[in-house]
Amino acid sequence: VQLVESGGGSAQAGGSLRLSCAAVGYPRDKYCMAWLRQVPGKGREVVAAIGPGRDRRFYPHAVKGRFTISKDNAKNTLSLQMNSLKPEDTAMYYCAASPGYCYRPFLEYDYNYWGQGTQVTVS
Repeated sequence: VQLVESGGGSAQAGGSLRLSCAAVGYPRDKYCMAWLRQVPGKGREVVAAIGPGRDRRFYPHAVKGRFTISKDNAKNTLSLQMNSLKPEDTAMYYCAASPGYCYRPFLEYDYNYWGQGTQVTVS
């Protein structure tokens, strides 16, 4: 299983960025998929998760209404559209996956597979 993120970069506050994650080696529609972020000195924080099948979505309060997670099962890709960006959104962003449903979508330790990360900087 391989997850490869792309699309990070710099944006001004109030702007937008879109992250993508390509999955290789497994059927994405059988996994709980998520985006997490991490700043130096802190643990990883789930910013969005999406379940298999009926695509139930989960967002923490900090990003709800600004971030949108989506997936394309045919292309095996996961995306994160980030709008109304704030400086506090600056972090390394990771794509992650866990087999089955999103039983505990906000718990980073439930995710078994990780991408290498992509940096997002908002100024």
